Amino acid sequence: MKFLRGLAVSLLSLLLFASLSIFSTVFMVNSTVLNADFLVSQLNRLDLSLLTGEMLSEQIPQEQEFMAEVIEDTVAELEPWVKEQAGVIIYSSLDYFTGKSQSLNVVISLEPVRESLKNNIRKAVLESPPPELAGMPPVILLEYVDDYYEEISQGMPETFELNESLWGAQNAQVVEQVREAISYSQLGFYGLIGFMVLLILGIFLISRQIKGTSRSLGVTFLTYGAIGYAGIFVAKKFTPGLYEQVDMPSAIQAWLPQFVSDFSAPMEGLSLGIAIAGVVLIIVSIIYRREPAS
Repeated sequence: MKFLRGLAVSLLSLLLFASLSIFSTVFMVNSTVLNADFLVSQLNRLDLSLLTGEMLSEQIPQEQEFMAEVIEDTVAELEPWVKEQAGVIIYSSLDYFTGKSQSLNVVISLEPVRESLKNNIRKAVLESPPPELAGMPPVILLEYVDDYYEEISQGMPETFELNESLWGAQNAQVVEQVREAISYSQLGFYGLIGFMVLLILGIFLISRQIKGTSRSLGVTFLTYGAIGYAGIFVAKKFTPGLYEQVDMPSAIQAWLPQFVSDFSAPMEGLSLGIAIAGVVLIIVSIIYRREPAS
């Protein structure tokens, strides 16, 4: 009978260990990828003007080299506005994909972009005219600015719209499946909590004593917490060396280490908390003395 009890406790402890693994993964996803505040905070740390300059430096023809400075100035000027609008998109998109909203409809006017772009083109041309316009009077330069702006802005829409029609009818089913999967993961998150509570109650009912239950739970919690925390520690220790081996813009390279640290922080904190809880339970199992029956 004692052997069967020990076997049952071991099986429930193994299930609890597996449940903790799944729960931790879902917890990390909910705290990062599905957390609008987290995504917005990471976006705000990214230097968009530096990133834009690095990406466009090799794509702009030499005869239009002044446009690199124009775009950099425009991005730097609009960076707060861009990040604000990106935050609106992030919050609305997550509300839609997590089921908080049944529709997605974001409309952003691009008039600030058009106005800033034209002003910066005018400033660049007046301060440093292209070689073919050197020495021309300001009137000619302004005509050139108007013509050049009209040429490059022809394909620029008046507004940016984000709605269900963006991915087309052929991908609507895939998007709906993604929404359902996220919805099930949210339900599974709370279901896992309930399931783990039942497992803990099952271990207690089989052991029928605080000392044995504390020891079993303590070993499970400490084992999982230590493995999880050690894994994150090792990953954070060795991943920085990988960044240097990958060719990427310096803005991304400067932003990525902190992003990885922030991304793993929820799992790291949870693993540490579970490990501490395991240590406490093991200590309880050691110092607990059952009172003799009266």
